[in-house]
Amino acid sequence: MKLIVGLGNPGIKYVNTRHNVGFSLLDFIVKSKNLKFKGIKFDAEYLDFYIGDVKVMFIKPLSYMNLSGMVVKKYVDYYKIDLDDILVIQDDMDMNIGRIKIVYDSSCGGHNGIRDIEKNLGSKKYARLKIGIAKDKNVDSVDYVLGKFSDEDLKILYNDYDYLVNVVDDFCKLNLDRLMSKYNRK
Repeated sequence: MKLIVGLGNPGIKYVNTRHNVGFSLLDFIVKSKNLKFKGIKFDAEYLDFYIGDVKVMFIKPLSYMNLSGMVVKKYVDYYKIDLDDILVIQDDMDMNIGRIKIVYDSSCGGHNGIRDIEKNLGSKKYARLKIGIAKDKNVDSVDYVLGKFSDEDLKILYNDYDYLVNVVDDFCKLNLDRLMSKYNRK
């Protein structure tokens, strides 16, 4: 089983905020595949389905960003998921809008959601899809990540989403080196 984790914060006030690109991309993929989240389990919205013969579980932790690790750990333990079968989708302030990067066994880079996942799993040996949200040095980091995207930035982001719909399919088919080589770009 593959576990795809979209990071974000629950609630209407966080929709289209920079910190919620993980939720947003999962929602986009689910809609593009004509699927729907099934409900809530282990404090996360979830959906399980098959890509070919591989079972895939999407989750959106509802524990708020900084406590995402507890939710991920529940799924990993219950379904006995190998860390190499996890892909976490996150925002990254150190990358410009339109830039994406897949990393493995990498530092949390100050991202509290990733830090909590590492703490709860006791490892950072899992894949992450980092989506650039840029940075405004004139705005406090917390205010920035919880702020809304501009219309122009949303347009760039949604163009990326069209491209990234295939990441999940390829995560089920390709080894990590081939996946990174295919999707990592400036």
